[in-house]
Amino acid sequence: MEEADVVFLWGSNAREAHPIWFHHLLKGVRNGARLYVMDPRRTPSAQWADVWLGLDVGSDIALSNTMAREIIHAGLHDRKFVAHATEGFDAYRAAVESYTLERGEQLTGVPADVIREAAHAFAKAKNAMICWTLGITEHHNAVDNVLSLINLCLLTGHVGKWGSGCNPLRGQNNVQGGGDMGAIPNRLPGFQDILDPAIRERFERHWNVPLAPRYGWNLTQMLQAMGRKQLTSLFVIGENPAQSDADSGHVEELLRGLDHLVVQEIFLTKTAQLAHVVLPAAATWCEGDGTVTNSERRVQRVRKAVEPPAGAKDELWILCELARRMGVDFGHPTAEDVWNEFRVVAPEFAGGMSYARLAELGGIQWPCPDESHPGTPFLHGRLWAEPRGGRAAPFSVVHHEGPVEQPDADYPLLLTTGRRLESYNTGVQTGGYQSPLHTGERLELSGEDAERLGIADGSLVDVHSRRGSLTVEARIDRALRPGLVFMTLHFPDQVNTNLLTIDASDPKSGTAEFKACSVRVEPAARPAAAR
Repeated sequence: MEEADVVFLWGSNAREAHPIWFHHLLKGVRNGARLYVMDPRRTPSAQWADVWLGLDVGSDIALSNTMAREIIHAGLHDRKFVAHATEGFDAYRAAVESYTLERGEQLTGVPADVIREAAHAFAKAKNAMICWTLGITEHHNAVDNVLSLINLCLLTGHVGKWGSGCNPLRGQNNVQGGGDMGAIPNRLPGFQDILDPAIRERFERHWNVPLAPRYGWNLTQMLQAMGRKQLTSLFVIGENPAQSDADSGHVEELLRGLDHLVVQEIFLTKTAQLAHVVLPAAATWCEGDGTVTNSERRVQRVRKAVEPPAGAKDELWILCELARRMGVDFGHPTAEDVWNEFRVVAPEFAGGMSYARLAELGGIQWPCPDESHPGTPFLHGRLWAEPRGGRAAPFSVVHHEGPVEQPDADYPLLLTTGRRLESYNTGVQTGGYQSPLHTGERLELSGEDAERLGIADGSLVDVHSRRGSLTVEARIDRALRPGLVFMTLHFPDQVNTNLLTIDASDPKSGTAEFKACSVRVEPAARPAAAR
């Protein structure tokens, strides 16, 4: 990051959502990198940018495809890399042909000359990268959004080399590690496909149990199955879907309808309050041993520093005790024992990452197949090899689709959601102390919309969507464009923003479209306390 020449920060307010990472980005800027920020709002991150591309919500693919067409027509794509390392270029080139600069401006709201400047800067840079977060992935076409950004990196050869690449910034400190360990419905630990017979055989031999050759459900599919009464029991570990999921009123109804809900948590969340059984866990970062994996795939040790509160149990102990009571003896493994098992079942991934080496090197980036391997600073370097290692990287044909809900006469504004620096997710970990930074939830709207609706700064407003209503304080944000309003999910006990959001989801990832739903805003009919 600190050595890139051009950075696209796309759908990410990293200044507030990833503040530590953002310091590294600013070092890159001070070293001469040009920063382009693609975001519907002029966020605190965008205020540091050389160029802010204030695109319309949900027009990311249109912007990417327009840049791609401009790069191709200007002859700036990396022809040698495309021919050597990719496949599907001809189909991709044909697909983006209709995305002229003029059409791109119409679809995105970004001036054509600004799109052209950003495209040329990215293509001409020696080292360039695209970094994104939930502004790309919390849409009904989330996977296609990501593929469109990967296309740009493949087109220009900005992948598989230092200071370049496609970089998703993870929302929490171990999101990457959760996926690594197999906490996704279609992969075993080490991202190994459960449909592959050879992979299944490896795990079956090690675990001495047969594995069904089928994918599991993601969270959206679980909720749908609850509605069909096909899923009647749920075990929730470290998650708060009653408040973190879209259309939360409907989610709470589904959770209440379960025959059996077990929640393993460090706090009594809203979801835990709905549970039949709560298992108090010793799971804060300083109460146990283990590993975490950060956004650059660096696996790092975590060591126990304090004793947990009385009654709280180590999460590994809880899981092993549940297994014992269900008739299977896992023994009493330590966190290191579990990690070493992972190294055995995913040797290509982490075979060389012993606890001793993790401590000695201060963390290692996977893949690290053996103890002579230093780790992998960046992925996909094989694409540059002669001859190329492995299969070619595919271009993906994706097309623009706007948000599922569009503003209309009844709901004329578009609500988008995000985070603020001082708080965290649904407020479970940041809401329990007093701080002048904790100002509570507010609806931010443009000065033009406030004047048109007769709303004063600091006044209470009613916000309605097709799923629910709430009352909240209004704040005028001169950086917001007319037609767009903004809220966070940080204070659901006071103002539950997810009563408004739509549960339309991406069929490929299961992610809900938190970033776009239609709302109506009007001066509050009565005080919030009476709601």
